Amino acid sequence: MSRVVVVGAGAAGMMAAIAAAEQGAEVVLLEKMDQAGRKLRITGKGRCNLTNTAQIKDFITHIGPDGRWMRNCFSQMFNTQLMDFFEQRGVPLVEERGHRVYPRSGRSLDIFLALVGDIEARPNIHFRKNCAVKSLTEDCHGVRLQDGTTVRGDAVVVATGGLSYPTTGSTGIGYRLAQDAGHTVVPQVPALVSLTCQEAVPPELVGFVLKNVGLTICRTGEGGKKIFDGFGEMTFTDRGIDGPIVLSASRQASRLLNGGESLSAHIDLKPALTPETLDRRLIADLDANGTRVFHDALRLWLPAELVQLALDRLHIEYYKRLNKINSAERKRLLRFLKDIEFTLVGTGDYNTAVVTQGGVDTREINPKTMESRIVSGLFFAGEVLNLDADTGGYNLQIAFSTGYAAGRAAALLT
Repeated sequence: MSRVVVVGAGAAGMMAAIAAAEQGAEVVLLEKMDQAGRKLRITGKGRCNLTNTAQIKDFITHIGPDGRWMRNCFSQMFNTQLMDFFEQRGVPLVEERGHRVYPRSGRSLDIFLALVGDIEARPNIHFRKNCAVKSLTEDCHGVRLQDGTTVRGDAVVVATGGLSYPTTGSTGIGYRLAQDAGHTVVPQVPALVSLTCQEAVPPELVGFVLKNVGLTICRTGEGGKKIFDGFGEMTFTDRGIDGPIVLSASRQASRLLNGGESLSAHIDLKPALTPETLDRRLIADLDANGTRVFHDALRLWLPAELVQLALDRLHIEYYKRLNKINSAERKRLLRFLKDIEFTLVGTGDYNTAVVTQGGVDTREINPKTMESRIVSGLFFAGEVLNLDADTGGYNLQIAFSTGYAAGRAAALLT
């Protein structure tokens, strides 16, 4: 019987332990915290969007830097297999908007309990908590703990997570373990995170949600080259912008912003209308409401929370009647409705980032087994790898799939 040491009891680590145990291996699952799966229990705002039912060709387009790398891994456990895994363990699932899959109860706790229940029911898994790993052994087939003891095995699976949500135990130690074993580690930045604006956000906008808007992110140099273009929901914070569409944009923007570049965000309040169509509507509205004053009439086109921002930026007289608005002023209004611009200067930190971008270079990992191409018997799974994806269940599927592949291959190594 082979002996597999799994470092980290998050989504990837717990799945790795189960997969190894299913192959008959003796498994030692080590967790530095006093509880497993802390990040899993808060994911998806406590609802746990565990996967997405998209077909694999579409699914991998949401993964970076190279989603195709996951094909071999997904051939072993993809969305349907993952859904079956949890439903067979008593967790009914439901598909919601955007093909996102959640537990029907709406509780991430149910996903966590299914994993822990499986682990505790297997006599060949030894689950040890409060066991912080200090280093790998010289042969990388075991680990040294902070208390000075050594846990040895035939293989080690590193599933320590990234740097996001450090209060859940994510310290980035997996990157150091990988480097000590000779691996290249791509520098990390927060991803799926809020974006910080140079301009002050008016108090009345903080917490305000915009639905069905367009968001474009451009470089401030290079002729304004576009790096993201999307549609959805966003919200304003006291430091900038957040929300689903912003999180998606941050995957492209984070590395640039954390590298010191400035980007610009462009919000389109009327994405369904071309500038020409919207201009015709503005002309009609101005004609039909000629005696109304400008500050009051702004409610024709804007929610109340955006009125003051419009007044600040448009420089149109507060009490000017609409029948006195000239062509240049109308064009400024049109531009505001189609392009509210903010200068982006940074991102939120790892305390609020959903995932970490960067990690162990996948070119040095066997994509079918998750085994190191540098050191035999050393495996990596989950967020410690240089893989990150959009919101929508993609990241957890990566964690579960890589964990499954790593655990299974580690058990079959000897």
